[in-house]
Amino acid sequence: MSDPRPTVVLTGASRGIGHATVQRFSNEGWQVITCSRDDIPEHCKRDPNWTHHIPTDLSDAASVASFIEDANEILGDRPLHALVNNAAVSPKASFSERLGCLNGDIASWRGVFELNFFTPLSLCRGLAQALGRGARDIRDGEDDKPFGAAIVNITSIAGHAVHPFAGSAYSTSKSALSALTREMSVEFAQLGVRVNAVAPGEIATEMIGPEYEPLITRIPLQRMGEASEVASCVFQLCRRDFSYVTGTEVFVTGGQHLY
Repeated sequence: MSDPRPTVVLTGASRGIGHATVQRFSNEGWQVITCSRDDIPEHCKRDPNWTHHIPTDLSDAASVASFIEDANEILGDRPLHALVNNAAVSPKASFSERLGCLNGDIASWRGVFELNFFTPLSLCRGLAQALGRGARDIRDGEDDKPFGAAIVNITSIAGHAVHPFAGSAYSTSKSALSALTREMSVEFAQLGVRVNAVAPGEIATEMIGPEYEPLITRIPLQRMGEASEVASCVFQLCRRDFSYVTGTEVFVTGGQHLY
């Protein structure tokens, strides 16, 4: 008997936005397959929907290929209904200086693009067949409309304007991921798979320090966002209700991107 739960694969699941997104999908009854460099928190191992977590170095192409193989083996011939490319890296100098075009090591730039850009591309390609099955999946006991499949890439407000703390490598990698989202939305439409992006602004996670407080004055809603608010947007883009939405980037910034 096939698993009645829809399935999501998500990267960077152990903390922050990724962890909140896992919790949202699990609360909605989805089976969750994840990877990150770290193991998941101990209390999450009791989550009956979080069935597989595979420690993976997403900056290493061979490790990514191994995760894709493992994920496809877990899925077998079952459909995949969502892929969320959340994992990213934003290197900082030891003295808190923004790493830019002049002071950023070129090897570090390559590492940032490997994780932030090439890994999402590899995962989308490697899981395309499973996503195609998700696009055609008709759930037992529902109408004859396919459940659908979606890819959501987590980009950033920094990919659209110069940010005081995000380095140039991170910002340009996220800008490239925005462009990749548009390109993939056209190509993956042939499989019936929708591709969208969510661009967070200042979100209260472990990565945010006190230096971010002055940025609140530039946010119309006058507060930082919560990881759960980003997770809610990601989840909605994967729902069947959004079956005609593709090639879109949604800003979850409290209005900050308007300036």
